[in-house]
Amino acid sequence: MSDGDAGTVAALVGATGGAGTTRLSVELGALLAADGRSVAVLDAAFATQGLSDYLSGRLDPDLTALLTDRREAALEDGLVDLPLDVDGRVACCPAAAPFKRLARAKSAAAAQRFESRVAAAADGFDHVVVDTPPVASNQSVAAVNAADRVAVVTPATTRGRDAVQRIRGRLDDVGSAADAVVATRGDLEVADATVSETAAAVTAAPTCLEESSVATAVADVAAVVFDADLSVEEGAGLFDSVGGFVSR
Repeated sequence: MSDGDAGTVAALVGATGGAGTTRLSVELGALLAADGRSVAVLDAAFATQGLSDYLSGRLDPDLTALLTDRREAALEDGLVDLPLDVDGRVACCPAAAPFKRLARAKSAAAAQRFESRVAAAADGFDHVVVDTPPVASNQSVAAVNAADRVAVVTPATTRGRDAVQRIRGRLDDVGSAADAVVATRGDLEVADATVSETAAAVTAAPTCLEESSVATAVADVAAVVFDADLSVEEGAGLFDSVGGFVSR
């Protein structure tokens, strides 16, 4: 992490269900990795388990196992790399578990272990991104407690705008606060950054590595979440290995 970056751990908290936090977590990790950084993405959205859809192969142990049955295992045992042709690394720790283990992973004791797993990731990576559902469960509270920065992700709708205020109240209740608001699928007056909807499939490869408009938007998110300066310029190549990203 460069000296100008603020904090290692960011919780991307959905203001509503389906806000796009998982997709944004993957895009943000990919753009940071394209700048040569190492990024861990941890999945606190146990109910939807969306991060696992971006990965292939056997996901064992998953994050819930690392919090319960395999709690003595190293974090690295549960990390699966996104297959990206970049200088950096995006290592994901998804939730992919049967219901009984999900229930145990939502306990208060498991939430404490979750914070320890986030701390371990922060020790080993330049950045940690936690895909976090609306604050209403032990693991989501653990995610925001462990984060250096909290960004509320919300769709650019009236419902989304109202949900931001509700999430701000919940964060205040657990002793945290929103450092930034990211709007998805359009502009929102309360947003610090905006990521428009793309035509890509929900679990497609990161589009920030192919589309300059997405890259620019995700770079804005990196700036407000991590104070990371990721240069995005129009050009013929995909990446400029010195000084940032050059999009097609």
